[in-house]
This record gives sequence, structure tokens and C-alpha cells, in this order.
Amino acid sequence: MRAFDEDLIQGIDRYIESLFVPDDPVLGANMENADRAGLPHINVSPNQGKFLYLLARIAGARRILEIGTLGGYSTTWLARALPGNGRLVTLEYSGVHAETARKNLSAAGLDEIVEVRVGDAAASMRAMIGDGEPPFDFIFIDADKTGYVKYLDLSLQLSRPGTVVVADNVIRNGEVIKENPADANDRGVKSYNNAIAAHPRLESIVLPMIRAQIDGIAISLVK
Repeated sequence: MRAFDEDLIQGIDRYIESLFVPDDPVLGANMENADRAGLPHINVSPNQGKFLYLLARIAGARRILEIGTLGGYSTTWLARALPGNGRLVTLEYSGVHAETARKNLSAAGLDEIVEVRVGDAAASMRAMIGDGEPPFDFIFIDADKTGYVKYLDLSLQLSRPGTVVVADNVIRNGEVIKENPADANDRGVKSYNNAIAAHPRLESIVLPMIRAQIDGIAISLVK
């Protein structure tokens, strides 16, 4: 197999970004604030953010659930896809991350339509189910990889026919191809991919994404 040309890959990524994702001072400040707060550099890329935005717009989403907030970078992209009366609930385990995200979302003028809930995401989702939370139109999973299958099961209880469920980091530089990956995160993602492939309520696909490493994003439609 021919090795990937990293310079070419990075060049293609920059080319796409230059055409479709112009510099945005709000998003730039978001990343700077996250860096100053010591958050890990694991947010989605600008191109991935635009991809999420378009998916949410195409889905006509009015209610979005995000599992894993970090500094609110992907949250900002998703919230911008909502109509004026839309609502986004984002779940974050870390109080430090949540506080950084709240500041970034306020600076983006989105704090009126976004609610950041702090705590264990699965517990928050179970509480929403118990409280009869209306279904979401779009759900984005980008949290601890060992919990992906659990988040999928809970997401389906917060969905309706037509809900779009998206999960990030589902290729893990090819580790998911292995029969039994050594890393727990890789095993968690592999189990997620198997789950969405076999689930009777879902139609799904995984799209590879190549940057510094090979990764991918899973897209599922609830039937």
C-alpha cells in the first residue's frame, strides 16, 4: 500500500479550509481561551466544525444534544446551525471545561440558546429521560470513548424517527480494524461501530477523515 503523503494531506486540508471556512475571530478566540485554560487540544478541526454545522442544517435541527463539550468549539458550530428559537444542551464532565465553554459561548452570543450541564453524561441523560425531555433532532457524541455504546443506547431513548446521531473519532488511526484492540478507548469505539452497523433502528455509515492520523466520523439516521 502506498504511504500517505502528509504534506499533500495537510495541503488538501488547508485548501478546503481556505475555500469554505474563512477566519472567524469568535472561533479563534474560543481556541485561544481553551489553550489558556489548559484544555487538551482535542477539539474538532475547523473543517469538521463546518461539516457538523452543515449536517445539522441539512437535518433541519431545532433541538441538539452534544455529549462532550470541552471548550465549546464544536458547540459553537452546532449552535450556529440552529434557528432563533432553537435549543442546544451540551454535557460536560469537567467543571473547568464547562466554565471555559460558558465564557466562549457567551462571547459568541449563544448563551441564550445553549445550556451547559456539568456532571456524568450518562447520569444527565438518564435524568432527561426520566423527566420526559422532548426528543432531539441531532445528537453529537464526542466524549470518553469507552462510554460510546452506553451513550448510543441513551441517545436512542432521546431520539425520534429522523434524528441524526453523529460520533467522532471512530477509526482511531486504524486500531478498530484489529480483532481485539489493546487500548480500552479503541475497543469502545470498535464496539460502537459494530453496534450502529447492526442496530435495527439505525441506518449508518462511517466516513474516514485523514489529518495527522487517520480517523473518522460515524453518521446514523434513526428509523
